[in-house]
Amino acid sequence: MKLVKLAFVQFLLACPLFAQQDPPPVFKLNVEVDLVELHVSVVDEKDRMVGGLLKEHFRITENRVEHPIAVFKHEDIPVSLGLVIDNSRSIEPRKQRLDAAALAFVQKSNQEDETFVVHFDFDARLSQSFTGDERVLETVLAGTKPYGQTALYDALILALEQMEKAQYQKKAILVISDGLDNASKNTLADAIEKIKQSRVAFYTVGLLSAGEGAKAEQDLLKIAEVSGGKAYFPQNEDEARNMMERIARDLREQYTIGYFSSSARDGSWRSVRVEVKPPLGFPQKLSANYRHGYYGPGNN
Repeated sequence: MKLVKLAFVQFLLACPLFAQQDPPPVFKLNVEVDLVELHVSVVDEKDRMVGGLLKEHFRITENRVEHPIAVFKHEDIPVSLGLVIDNSRSIEPRKQRLDAAALAFVQKSNQEDETFVVHFDFDARLSQSFTGDERVLETVLAGTKPYGQTALYDALILALEQMEKAQYQKKAILVISDGLDNASKNTLADAIEKIKQSRVAFYTVGLLSAGEGAKAEQDLLKIAEVSGGKAYFPQNEDEARNMMERIARDLREQYTIGYFSSSARDGSWRSVRVEVKPPLGFPQKLSANYRHGYYGPGNN
């Protein structure tokens, strides 16, 4: 039967009537979807990183609609890093040890990472563009002399502009400061909006003075939380170094989870939630840290 059908089709194609006709139109169904990737840290009640979870232990919703997980990885992947470092006068007594802590952060990271440095005092400036050379970073960190005030918000925006040149999809910025912004041309609201528009996680380390502590702590917390990062408030330089090394390890142990969003491409804010469902044998109270939303693309 199959041979007969094939011969009949060949006969029809050989006839002039059929041979001269245009091929039938091809109909295409275009469905616009966006792949969204989240970098998720999972910790237990004692704030210890939790590994060994599988795809089925996570649930993702966007705008309250559950989406199946399309990408799941738990591996050490390269990161594009930014160091945003306070260079104001008040940092001078602890500068050398903080520079060493920042360098230790880089050394604990993936060897393929790329890193840039932004310093801020009266203004913000790019001290070093992306590099993978630790010796260059060490020289740059040691080559600045503290002076002036604290243009933190300007530094955050400058760092995000530099991050647009990153080669890796996973991006993070470490912010080290000891005080409240008192010199920026931009406001905290300006910086927060830029952070929300980016896909960059901010990790803030605040060595804060008693007089400015409350407001500065609130700012650093907000910067970290809106980005899916985390804020730390060490009591001294040794604690700061330990916390920075912890951040470097956490970045290397994150889960990468992706899903396809079919939300309207109207540039609106998309709210994202990740739920962890621990299996038997794991602590039953696990917390996930991640970016809780993003601006979707416009329908160009």
